[in-house]
Amino acid sequence: MDAVVGVLCLLAFGLFYVLCSVYLLRNPQILHKKKQLAFQCRHISHRGGAGEKIENTTEAFTHAMKAGTEMLELDCHLTQDGYVVVSHDKNLERQTGYNIDISSLKLQELPPYKEKLEVTFYVGHYSTGKDRKFVLLEDVFKKFPQMPINIEVKENNDVLIEKVSSLVKKHNRESITVWATEDSDIMTKCRKQCPAMPYSFTMRRGLLLLVLFYTGLLPFMPLGESLLQFYLPSIINRTYIPEESILKKRFVVFLMEKLTMRKSLFDHLVKRGMQVQLFVCNEENDMDAAFSVGATGVMSDYPTVLSEYLRKHPVPPTK
Repeated sequence: MDAVVGVLCLLAFGLFYVLCSVYLLRNPQILHKKKQLAFQCRHISHRGGAGEKIENTTEAFTHAMKAGTEMLELDCHLTQDGYVVVSHDKNLERQTGYNIDISSLKLQELPPYKEKLEVTFYVGHYSTGKDRKFVLLEDVFKKFPQMPINIEVKENNDVLIEKVSSLVKKHNRESITVWATEDSDIMTKCRKQCPAMPYSFTMRRGLLLLVLFYTGLLPFMPLGESLLQFYLPSIINRTYIPEESILKKRFVVFLMEKLTMRKSLFDHLVKRGMQVQLFVCNEENDMDAAFSVGATGVMSDYPTVLSEYLRKHPVPPTK
């Protein structure tokens, strides 16, 4: 008899937990104060719009702004003489044809970009442009003082992180500049240098987010992040060919899509004031898929294409 009562109590508690979790997933404001970001971006230009101009150049950033972008996404590295330059790669072979690291060269020694550069997330497509010069992060800040910028830090380099942070503070950009990195150790250092900047989920924290979501614990847990940035899985092995062998397996990509592209998860994060940005969407059907699953923004190599898509699909008026 005691065993039966114990089982019934467990079932009752389990049902109560599930009901509470589902209710709070849909109504997170009961437990959590909504985040208030200084920007709201539907249109994000990946590497400044790498499909329409040479990636990460002043020409690309200027073109993206004129096309209507609301955020620039970029990466940065440190030269031998201590300058923070905008570049996706640490090694320059893909971008310039020279097999040498940025850290081995002084600023004035950096070679120009290739005249024609393949778009990483749109295999078989190339970009060109008049501007083939690497640009300083500070010059980007000066030229686009009001533009939200997402900075991905790939290197666990204390000096680089400190200099990026100092530049952000110098130009009073803390509220409109985002820390982004896949590495949790790097993110810890970034946040320590400039805690006022909003920051995105790292890989480790993203996995934890999924665990919390599927166990029903997510509605009860505080989250410091302000942005979730993730692949749109359907582009993998179609417009984007990954280097990682595991991502070339169709079942892995299928599983990734089923586990991560959950509208209820994205809706919950949005209700908590976070932004969900999916990348890299270079075709209209991918942009449509991203917004349909609950993304608040899309990252694209083609700012003009994304602007045209958004013009045809405006945000419904709030009731």
